[in-house]
Amino acid sequence: MDDAISAGADLAGGRWWIYQGRGLPRTEPLDAELPPPPPWRDFRGGPVLEPPPGDEDGYARRLGAPEGAPPPTGRSELNAVNAALYLRRPLIVTGPPGAGKSTLAYRVGRELGLGRVLRWPISSRSSLRHGLYEYDPIGRVHDIAAGEGGPGREPGPRPGIGEYLRLGPLGTALLPQALPRVLLVDEIDKGDLDLANDLLDVIEEGEFTVPELARSSGGEEVRVRTDDPGRWAAVAGGRVRCREFPLIIMTSNGERAFPEAFKRRCLHLDVGDPDAERLAAMVEAHFRRRFEGEGAQERQEAARELLSRFLRRREEGGGLTIDQLLNSVHIAISSPAAAEAASGDEMLDFLWRRLNEFEGEEHWT
Repeated sequence: MDDAISAGADLAGGRWWIYQGRGLPRTEPLDAELPPPPPWRDFRGGPVLEPPPGDEDGYARRLGAPEGAPPPTGRSELNAVNAALYLRRPLIVTGPPGAGKSTLAYRVGRELGLGRVLRWPISSRSSLRHGLYEYDPIGRVHDIAAGEGGPGREPGPRPGIGEYLRLGPLGTALLPQALPRVLLVDEIDKGDLDLANDLLDVIEEGEFTVPELARSSGGEEVRVRTDDPGRWAAVAGGRVRCREFPLIIMTSNGERAFPEAFKRRCLHLDVGDPDAERLAAMVEAHFRRRFEGEGAQERQEAARELLSRFLRRREEGGGLTIDQLLNSVHIAISSPAAAEAASGDEMLDFLWRRLNEFEGEEHWT
């Protein structure tokens, strides 16, 4: 990685960076350093909600334990993320499948202390409304009918419409927060052709309207569920407007070209396959605790050998992913017998099948 820097290195030329790729949570509050948005990205929604929930278990599952030296971070990544933070613009991250594009959202969220990462996985059936909110009118009608009583039954109170409406990941990200939420829009190029165009107005205006609430609430506040487990938010007049535009990270495998108007409203980062230093740091982060105690030296040596063989095989033909390396290391350090199996060509041929060998199948991510 030609432009890689290590945590703690001289950041000359990058002193404006808020996100520094350190891999550890900040010690000082982000709101003291985050500059105000550009005037054309100042949305001023409110009232400001309580901070989002944390999710260290989710971070650890995707990034490994936070202690220790983080993977080296490229200047292109640092410049792109910080520009997105300063300008309050979405960031499109492109690169080969399995290059670790989606983990960028978790690296930023952990370091900046922005709480649980909201995730919107895109498929061919995804629509803008799915990302904004879901509404269950049939369930509401049934509950109203049941509450109005029948033979031998007393009428009960009608359930409020908010009981049947839940904000999606994008809708939750646009709630008024003191700091930006992190939203991962995973594999946006798998969506319908119109999805990118449908997102334009929401990206530009930082708000949306829930027609069902606007019609029935009479301008009153309605409490609705959010995409955060157990969390609710008050929506007045059916309108959701952000205070700080979320940090939206959209991943793409380059399978589809985006409309020019959509690309103009986003920033772009292209990532390649991680180099040996970054892969070694990823292995260390995920298996650090397994590399301690009795037999640690043997487990570490097995992991180093697998990394060397992985790099050689990737150089021969490409098409290998980070997950495949981590899978082989996990098997190799699980037990002495498993280590012997994982070091054999038969097992590695099975675990390290190149993505271009899966003809007619979807790429792994």
